[in-house]
Amino acid sequence: MATNSAEAWRNPLRSQDDKRLPQIAGPSGMVIFGVTGDLARKKLLPAIYDLASRGLLPGGFTLVGYGRRNWSKEDFEAYVREAVDKGARTPFHENVWRRLADGLEFVSGNFDDDAAFDNLAATLSRLDDERGTAGNWAYYLSVPPEFFADVVHQLDRCGMAQAGHSEEWRRVIIEKPFGHDLASARELNEVVNAVFPESSVFRIDHYLGKETVQNILALRFANQMFEPVWNSHYIDHVQITMAEDIGLGGRASYYDGIGAARDVIQNHLIQLLALVAMEEPTSFSPNQLRAEKLKVLRATSAVGPFDETTARGQYTAGWQGSEHVVGLREEEGFDPASTTETYAAMTLQIESRRWAGVPFYLRTGKRLGRRVTEIALVFKHPPYQPFDGDQTAQLTNNAVVIRVQPDEGVLMRFGSKVPGPGMELRDVNMDFRYSEAFTEQSPEAYERLILDALLDESSLFPTNSEVERSWEILDPVLEFWESGGRPEDYPAGTWGPEAADRMLAKDGREWRRP
Repeated sequence: MATNSAEAWRNPLRSQDDKRLPQIAGPSGMVIFGVTGDLARKKLLPAIYDLASRGLLPGGFTLVGYGRRNWSKEDFEAYVREAVDKGARTPFHENVWRRLADGLEFVSGNFDDDAAFDNLAATLSRLDDERGTAGNWAYYLSVPPEFFADVVHQLDRCGMAQAGHSEEWRRVIIEKPFGHDLASARELNEVVNAVFPESSVFRIDHYLGKETVQNILALRFANQMFEPVWNSHYIDHVQITMAEDIGLGGRASYYDGIGAARDVIQNHLIQLLALVAMEEPTSFSPNQLRAEKLKVLRATSAVGPFDETTARGQYTAGWQGSEHVVGLREEEGFDPASTTETYAAMTLQIESRRWAGVPFYLRTGKRLGRRVTEIALVFKHPPYQPFDGDQTAQLTNNAVVIRVQPDEGVLMRFGSKVPGPGMELRDVNMDFRYSEAFTEQSPEAYERLILDALLDESSLFPTNSEVERSWEILDPVLEFWESGGRPEDYPAGTWGPEAADRMLAKDGREWRRP
């Protein structure tokens, strides 16, 4: 018997009177294209189980996998169970699993297979009747962008992209990369928007689902102490860093031709910049939040000359902790002659009254000193110091550091007197950590984003205008790099090529060591 009630999923400890609880999705189902890939197995399937475990999915929620394997329902159920066992963050409960497993289906086929998509359409129609999904379907395209056109065309051809009446909805969720330059991003948007209106398109940037990224808005706009100094009068510069300590790890053939700037800066880091630099929205409705992000992105541009204000590199053999690792050109599947960068850094500026004259330094790389993502707002020195040089010799600039991962939290660095008879000053840290301040574990980013897509809450999903503007910012740098030269080598386990240090040193600055 079909059931639309969320009651069947609900943890008995939950109370409907607790207004802090997130909203429960209404009757709905999801189709995952590319369900046998790494992303689905490691992230999406565990996230769906965790949502069910938290009581946030409707009782009749149905998950349909689409792929080339000739699987039965039992085969698919075993595959999902294995993914849940390995990747779910919430405890396993047999009753939750059984209800989720009841709604698992698998359809076999290729992305250009008319008969398979006809079968999928018939399957969804049957499930609407049997499971009470009410004609509400989200299509998750966990596939490379070159297959987007095939999938959305087939969904359109079979009538699965169009809702049957005003009470139904159909949505498409798209994974990055959103193109490889402005022209390809526009072409991709045209393909998708020809079938799905922009209001039904949800582009996943999983960084925007992280609690600490959302906390940027709370830090800025819920506290009087930060916003008055969040501007060029007090801030000297901003550093946004995403460092990884891993290499390509079997992704060499995929990564070659993409590189660090396209893979990380175009989406994750520019989105972080927008949240840090945007003006206060009149509300946190999706339209208002997106409008302010787009406004600041339209004022953002890369600073030249690019031979001085950007840097790129490729890691060579070196020591990652106690392990000796090979260099990029020795990685299996990577072309030794390739100029694809594994490290990218660039200088951006925002032409607005708030940020005029404040450089934003963005950097990302693989095989760096440690895994960390952070935003550091580095303040100017005081205009006057009553202390002599010896007393302040150990002082550096004040800073507010938002740690996105790991050790999520906020750090403030400021000067303090050293205990003792003399007046000696040095830096101290005031450190807030999520893990220490809250007993509740933060949900994974994909949990939040999948639930938001089912709820039609689009605040954390970039629009096509944001995606295209991000490429407009990045393309001039990519074109300069592609015009000649090679990335500079840097040993694995270090913090990037020397060119990145020269980038900041020419202005009397240096990179913060996370």
